[in-house]
Amino acid sequence: MKNSILYILFSLVVCSCASGQEAPGDNQIAKIPAVKPGQAVATFAGGCFWAMSEAMSELRGVDQVIAGFAGGTTKNPTYEEVCTRTTGHAETVQVYYDPKVISYEKLAEAFFYAHNPTELNYQGPDEGTDYRSAAFYRTPEEKAILLDLIKKINASKHYNAPIVTQVVPFTVFYAAEKYHQGYYKLHPESGYIQAVSVPKVMKMRQMEKAYLKPEFQK
Repeated sequence: MKNSILYILFSLVVCSCASGQEAPGDNQIAKIPAVKPGQAVATFAGGCFWAMSEAMSELRGVDQVIAGFAGGTTKNPTYEEVCTRTTGHAETVQVYYDPKVISYEKLAEAFFYAHNPTELNYQGPDEGTDYRSAAFYRTPEEKAILLDLIKKINASKHYNAPIVTQVVPFTVFYAAEKYHQGYYKLHPESGYIQAVSVPKVMKMRQMEKAYLKPEFQK
């Protein structure tokens, strides 16, 4: 199915959406927010960051989500550079949350349900290492949580194949351009959003109903 005309068109949309979509100034790199007192940060890569940003932002205790890039070697990459698959980066989201309201374990669980972590170097129509599944841990405790979740989800047979998510130490996160921030909400009419992003968000909502913000529990 990945080789169908529809999937090929979707792939082209993702790496060409920079053209003609952004407003003047929106192609500037977004600012990475400072961590507020009492906040914690988590970093995940799960395919196109438009869907993952929305999914994670709908969870109670999540204050802000920034779309960007991690896992590569190029400093301060642009979206276009990451799309060439020469930077080593994956489309990534950085989640700022209140650990008194939601745990890292619950965030990580939602991450595993907000995309298909069994797809190696692709997510649906989006092919390439920039769409790989990866979880970037900051502490040994986070690494243990991720590995335990992978073991539990594999054992549950929720997916029909083993999880291939990379569990790697966090090094650095670079924010993407401003027009990528909140893209899901800003462009609900987009064919890509409707066909690819919405199903991912809806799946996460179904799996994590008890942990959604009130406006998403309908």
